[in-house]
Amino acid sequence: MLSVRDLWRRHRRKVFISVGVLGSGYLLYKLYGAHRRRLDALERELAIQRESEELMKVQMQAHFENIQTISDVMTLPHAMHNLSCRVAEELDLSQLLERLLQGKGQPSTLTQSEKLNLWERLKILSFTRMALSVWATTMLSLYTKVQVNILGRHLYIDTARRFESSSTTESGDLVDKEDQQKFLGTVDFLCQHGMPPLISDMEAATQEALKGKQLSHFFNSTALHETIMQILIIFMSQGSPHSWIKYVMPEDSATSRIDDPAPSDVTEFEQLMTEARAVLLSAEFGSILEICMKVVVNAVVEQMGAKFRGGSIAMGLPLARVLPQVAQMCPLLLEEPSKNQFIRIIKCIPEVEPFFTRLYANMPSAY
Repeated sequence: MLSVRDLWRRHRRKVFISVGVLGSGYLLYKLYGAHRRRLDALERELAIQRESEELMKVQMQAHFENIQTISDVMTLPHAMHNLSCRVAEELDLSQLLERLLQGKGQPSTLTQSEKLNLWERLKILSFTRMALSVWATTMLSLYTKVQVNILGRHLYIDTARRFESSSTTESGDLVDKEDQQKFLGTVDFLCQHGMPPLISDMEAATQEALKGKQLSHFFNSTALHETIMQILIIFMSQGSPHSWIKYVMPEDSATSRIDDPAPSDVTEFEQLMTEARAVLLSAEFGSILEICMKVVVNAVVEQMGAKFRGGSIAMGLPLARVLPQVAQMCPLLLEEPSKNQFIRIIKCIPEVEPFFTRLYANMPSAY
C-alpha cells in the first residue's frame, strides 16, 4: 500500500500543474473583471462627456441664435433707421431743388451764376449722398455680422471652458449681457459720432472724382458706375491706410491697448472691441468690403436703368437729368433691412459667408 509520501512524489507534478492552471485561470478572471470594470467606467465617462458636449452645443446654439436675432431684429434696423435720418438731415437736397424750381418758374429770381452754383452744389451733394449711402450700408451690414461672429466665438470658448471646469449645468449668461448689449450698440457710433467727418471726407472725394464733369456731359450706365466707384476708391485711399475706421468705432484707451503684452485690466467689452478692430483692419475684410461695394454699385446702376425707363441711364443722359435719379436711389439704399434689397444682396455675395465662417473658427491672433 502506497503511503501519502509516495503518492505525493508520484503526483506532485500533476498537482503543481493543476494548481498552476487553476491559479492562472483565477488570475485571468480577476484581470478580465478589472479590465471590464475599467471599460464600463470609460464608456460611462464617454457617455457623460457626449451628453455634456451635446448640451454645450445646444446651449451655445441657443445663445448664438439669440445674438443673431438681436442683431437682425434690433441692432441693424435701428442703425439703418438712424443712418437714414442723419443722411436726410445732413445731406438735404430739398432747399437746392426748391430754389432751382423757383428760378425756373421765375427766372428773374436767380442770376445765371447763381443757377450754375446751385446746379454744381446739387451735383456734388447728390453723388456724395449716393456714395456715402453705398459705403455706410455696406459697412453697417458687414460690421453687425462681424459683431455676431465675434460674440459667437466667445460663447463657444466660454461654454467649452465652463464644461471643462464643471460637470454642473448652472444657468446664466456666458458673455456678460451688459457687455454684449454695449458691444452690439457700438454700431450706432457711425451715426452718432462718425457722420460729420464721413460727410466731409466723402464730399471731398466726390469733388475730386467729378472734377471736369459738366452738367451737359452724357452719362450712361458705365460712366455712372465708374464715377461712383471712383468716388469710393478716392475716399478709401484718403489719409493713412484704414483711416476710414475712425467713422465706425472710437479710438480710445481700450482699443489702443491692443499691443499691451499683459493687459490684465482689460474688460470683456474692451476685448470684444479690440477683436472687432483687428478684423476690420485685416486685409481680408478690406477685400470683402471692396467686393461688396462693387456688387452694390452694380445693383444700384441696374435698378436705375429699370426704374427710370422713360429716360434710361442705359441709353445715356445729360448729367443734369441723371442727378434726380441719383437722388431718388439714396432712400432705397437706406431702407430698413427687411425691405432693403441691397442688404439682401450683400448677404448673398459668395465671398461673404466663407469669410465669416473663417472668422468664427479662428482665434483673434489670426488677424
